[in-house]
Formats: sequence, structure tokens, C-alpha cells
Amino acid sequence: MMAKQRTHVEEMDRGIYDLKNAVKYRSKTEKGLSESIIRQISEEKGEPEWMLELRLKALEIFNKKDNPSWGPDLSEVDIEKVTTYIRPDAELTDDWKNVPEDIRSTFDALGIPEAEKEFMLSGVGAQYDSEVVYHNIQRYLLDQGVVYTDFETGLREYPEVVKKYFQKCITPNLHKYAALHYAVWSGGSFVYVPEGVKVDVPLQSYFRLNAPGAGQFEHTLIIIEDNAYCHFIEGCSAPKYNVLNLHAGAVELFVGKNATLRYSTIENWSRNMYNLNTKRAIVDERGKIEWVSGSFGSKVSMLYPTSVLKGEYANSEYTGISFAGAGQYIDTGAQAIHTASHTTSTVNSKSISKSGGIAVYRGLVSVAPQAKHVKSAVSCESLMLDAESRSDTIPVIDIHNRDVDLGHEAKIGRISDEVIFYLMSRGISENEAKAMVVRGFAEPIAKELPMEYAVEMNNLISLELEGSIG
Repeated sequence: MMAKQRTHVEEMDRGIYDLKNAVKYRSKTEKGLSESIIRQISEEKGEPEWMLELRLKALEIFNKKDNPSWGPDLSEVDIEKVTTYIRPDAELTDDWKNVPEDIRSTFDALGIPEAEKEFMLSGVGAQYDSEVVYHNIQRYLLDQGVVYTDFETGLREYPEVVKKYFQKCITPNLHKYAALHYAVWSGGSFVYVPEGVKVDVPLQSYFRLNAPGAGQFEHTLIIIEDNAYCHFIEGCSAPKYNVLNLHAGAVELFVGKNATLRYSTIENWSRNMYNLNTKRAIVDERGKIEWVSGSFGSKVSMLYPTSVLKGEYANSEYTGISFAGAGQYIDTGAQAIHTASHTTSTVNSKSISKSGGIAVYRGLVSVAPQAKHVKSAVSCESLMLDAESRSDTIPVIDIHNRDVDLGHEAKIGRISDEVIFYLMSRGISENEAKAMVVRGFAEPIAKELPMEYAVEMNNLISLELEGSIG
């Protein structure tokens, strides 16, 4: 009874994002985590023995590791109450008409096929619960050697490439939920862009978790060879339930010499979700990683996209926004690890909190002894919409040589009464005046997103603000 009280969800109607389908599945595991469950997942997928061995080693690490001793309370995350694998009643297809009607209608409402048609995306993937049900890529990219498929197909058709890169960017020893991910991963995306190829319009993957009491553990592996370019967009959502749901995906990115990867994310989980995702990029000489991140929804989020700048003149840019409402603890930020000289990093983080929500920026800039002439700039801005909300900035700066140019700036404040009064004197209602200020605060993030995602982000902000500012 106590557990039900702790997971009770109080939140506004989120419209299309709260669409629920009957839970239909071809197979699923029992709740909890054990060696037999992992063997069941691996057998279901017909995996090579080396992948099963990695899963079992990750299980050992998960069982030995404790929850983080800092940040949000994760004591409610009881893996014995989570179903780690649900295979939907659907086959993978590249024809939208072949997706089962109930799943197709959900993605239709979320605008996935419309985005593919209207914005001429280079490729689209759609995952439902534990497996990808739709995947498509434009023919002209295939002709240039670009690979964009679901991760299981990548493992089956490119086993040596996957084996070379898998767990090389993120290891199961990184933290408890990275180990959990590697034990039970399922679904996700595999992208390979050959040397010199420019993927001129974005690739998109959308992850939808429908089942209550379930986890989603997709694995994304992207390899951008020298002098290549790609923009990858990730969308996530789930309907609200009064039970624990868990998301612990992993994103491993490899950016070659003089290559650029832009990785954009809009996460819109419901407030029964614990979002414990891990994202990391390794960037070679003169390569560039661009992170654009919007974190909405979830009861708890812990997410810190990390850039390992291993080649000289490598560059990382992070632009992110988070929104914490009633009952939410959103602990996000970015990490830049400089291991080579003349590398640069920029972090521009914004957070909004209301109705007692907690928004935390937690970041790291680390400079190795051999990494000379490094430049890094970190800017954190927090906007609190009432006296009950909380915002913290927790930067860690770890520098091991003197040839570094680093700046950190943090601003925390509330909406100005004078600004609201001025707007109201021009005939604008108080709620709309406050909403205008919030949208203006978020505008630098929105302009970094493609138009349709900027519109979605503004819609999510409006949903969060509706009827709740006072």
C-alpha cells in the first residue's frame, strides 16, 4: 500500500502524450532481473555468444554496485517490480501500413509519419516498448554507404563493427544503471556514416513506452567517419501510470577527424518515470559534437551528456533546457573531458522550476595534464516561477595544468514583477505574461532545434504552464 502512495501521479492532462493502448505482446519476461531472464532475452534475439557473455558480466556488476550516493533519491527504483523486456505484437517493417493499427495510430497522433513526409527526413525509426517496429532510410543514402537501422539488425548484419565499438564509449562499470542497461538492452539505433558523406537532412528515432511497470533500455550506436556529417534526432514519450516505469538507455557516439555530429533530444516522459539515461561521445582531431537537449516530464531524471575530446582541436557544444514541476527532481547537465591540447567546450544550460519542482545543473569540466591550451565556457541560467521551487548549480572543475582558459557563470532568479506588471499594463493577462517570459527564456534553445521540434518544445512548455502559474 505504501508503494502505491509513493508512486501516485498527480499531473495535468498531456493530451496525445497520454494515449494508452491495451498491452499486447508476443513475449515478455517476468518482473525482476536474473540470469535466466537475461538468457531468455538473448535467446529471443538469437544473439551471438559473445553478446550473452557481456550481458551476464553486466548483471554481475549491477548486483555489486550501489545507487549513487548523491543526487535524487533512487530507493523507489526496485528492479524486482520492473518488466525488463516486452516484445510487442508486431514485426519490424519499412512500410508504415504494415505496422499494427493500434501502434500505428499512436505514432500517427504523435506525428511521426507526418514528420517523415513533410520534413523529408533521411530516415525514421520507431520503437514501441522493447523493440523497433518501423525503420526506413532514403535510397540515395544507402547508395552512399550510409547505414541506419535498428540495433538488433546492426548486430546481425555488421557484427564485427558492433563488436569493435560496443561498450567502448560507455562501460557497464560507469554506474549501476549503465550496468543494468548492458544486461537487458533491447532496441535502439545503429548508424554508420562513411568517410566524407554528408547526411543532408536529419535521421530520427522515436521511442514510445506503452506498458505500465516496464523498462525501456534501447541502445544507440552512431559512428561518423572522418570528414562526414550527420544530425540525429531522438524523441521519447510515455503515458502516465501510477506505477514505476524505468528508462535506462545508452547512447554511444564516435566522431571522426574533421567530422560533425549533432545529437538533438526532446524527452517527454510521464511523471511516474525514472529517467536514468547515459550518453557519451568520443571526438577525434578537429571533430565536433553538438548536443541539443530538452528534458520534460519524468519523476526523476539523471542525465549528463558527456564529450570526451581525445583529438587535438576537437570541440563540444552543449545546449540544454529542463523543466521541473510539482513532484519532479530533474538533475541534468553536461560533462566535457579534455584529454588533448587545443580542445574547446561550451555549455549553455537553462532550467525552469515551478510548483515546488527541483531543477539541478550538475556538470564537469576535466582537463588532463597533457591537454594544453584548452578553452571552456559554462553558462547556467535558472528561472524559478514561485517561492516553493528550487534550483541548484553544482559544477565540478578538475584542471591538471596551467594552460587553460575556463569560465563559469551561473544565474538564478525569479520572474520579475516589474516585467509582468508592464506586460499586463499592455492588456496581456497575468498567466500569458508569465508564459511569454518563460518562452523568451527558452528561445535560445528552441532556435537550435529543427522547426517542428522547436514547436513541440514550446507546446510542452505551454502544457507545463497551463493552469499552474500563480
